[in-house]
Amino acid sequence: MELPSKYLDALIGELARLPGIGHKSASRIAFHVLKMGDDETARLLSAIRDLKKNIATCTECGGISDGDICAICASPSRDRSVICAVEEQKDVLTIEKTGGYRGLYHVLGGVLSPLDGIGPDELSIDRLMERCRNENVREVIIATNPTIEGDATALYLSRLLKDIGVDAMRIAHGVPVGSDLDFTDSATLIRSIQSRTKM
Repeated sequence: MELPSKYLDALIGELARLPGIGHKSASRIAFHVLKMGDDETARLLSAIRDLKKNIATCTECGGISDGDICAICASPSRDRSVICAVEEQKDVLTIEKTGGYRGLYHVLGGVLSPLDGIGPDELSIDRLMERCRNENVREVIIATNPTIEGDATALYLSRLLKDIGVDAMRIAHGVPVGSDLDFTDSATLIRSIQSRTKM
């Protein structure tokens, strides 16, 4: 299929490369950009440029930051005795959106995956252990994804944390709120049963 403009075609192609955006969505976004006024376009371009130019990695947790220390690590109202270990920087934002967690974070930078050549040295595990030893951390919530690699990483971390006297907790996995058991896959259902709690 040929589009009437190489510029439109180029923008749709670039947008379609973004995660979660297919060709139809990319086309809709591109046509929306065409309708935007010059001021709106300039603000969008400026926001993207500023993000790429100014975003940093927090030296404490490894999350995204505008400076050396992110706002979460710098906040005096956070519970500094609890750290939630996550795979990626975006996971911090996902948990923060819930508004239900008030501790600190630690971004591992992935999960253990020997087949892909990712061992403990490729992740930020040593830094997590250092924080636990030096910052009076009593509990680490391991919030890796419920995959084979995520579970292996959680098990590995729990053993290391036990050795230094820090409680390792795994986030519960189970049936989503509002869903029907008929539509729940077997692995999720088994995990829900295994993670049952007393009422």
